[in-house]
Amino acid sequence: MFLTNHEDCFIDISTAQLSALLAIADLGTFDAAARHLHVTPSAVSQRIRALESAVGQVLVQRSSPCVPTPAGERLVGVARQTQLLLSELSDTAADDLPTALPVAVNADSLATWFRPVLDELGTWDGVALRLFVEDQAYSGDLLRRGEALAAVSSDPRPVQGCRVERLGTMRYVPAASPAFAERWRRSRGMDWAGMPVVVFNEKDDIQHTILRRHRVERPPVVHRVPTSADFHESVRRGLGWAAIPEPQLLPDVDAGRLVVLSRRDHVDVELMWQRWRLDSPLLSRLTDAVQAAAASGLRR
Repeated sequence: MFLTNHEDCFIDISTAQLSALLAIADLGTFDAAARHLHVTPSAVSQRIRALESAVGQVLVQRSSPCVPTPAGERLVGVARQTQLLLSELSDTAADDLPTALPVAVNADSLATWFRPVLDELGTWDGVALRLFVEDQAYSGDLLRRGEALAAVSSDPRPVQGCRVERLGTMRYVPAASPAFAERWRRSRGMDWAGMPVVVFNEKDDIQHTILRRHRVERPPVVHRVPTSADFHESVRRGLGWAAIPEPQLLPDVDAGRLVVLSRRDHVDVELMWQRWRLDSPLLSRLTDAVQAAAASGLRR
């Protein structure tokens, strides 16, 4: 049984109830949670009702998909920490399930320097990686909600309950296909106000950062390509120009598939590693793997 202090009282909560809450938060339905936990949906429902009775608040919004309420989100964070620590007390995870390792990583990192971390994690037994692909400026929200144990972030300010370590710098350089660059080249440089631009999604501000340097607020054509590999490929094929991460750009420049539009207009993004302050060997091991990959793949 797990005891937690709530309004100067101690509330008796079981690990089975916490596991049910986490499964619903991760999978979105009572049925999926039941399959994951190898119990019946009725058992999951009973555990959630008992948990809600214990804390005196509704913890799960019964919608499609099911999502934690604000009170539920706070308990999800506690539950995830508890599950990790309990799993490390024994040789096997609670309920004979693998230890979940939820991590938030931005798409560009996942496509480049972070890949050796996946190589390392593939050799670990009893660990289930759960990746959230989120912009580095927004990954802190996943930590605050308790959905992730660690995150690649651009925010140097630690989320409450977390510690921050610097990883390095990802440099973005404006580039385009040779034919596209030739089409939009002018005597004094590029036609920044006229060129179509490719963005990753609505949160992607790197291209607009470069455009503002050239006093361009609203480009005439903005293409949206929301996957890292396809974003890169769309620029190769001449759909528009974009700021490409250096690890992806340099091999293409050497092969003649892309050309740099302006080296002085690069954008440097400082990347941080935020992780919960837990005395967890698994989180420490993950941090070591991330730091090693960053040392090889990022500017220091």
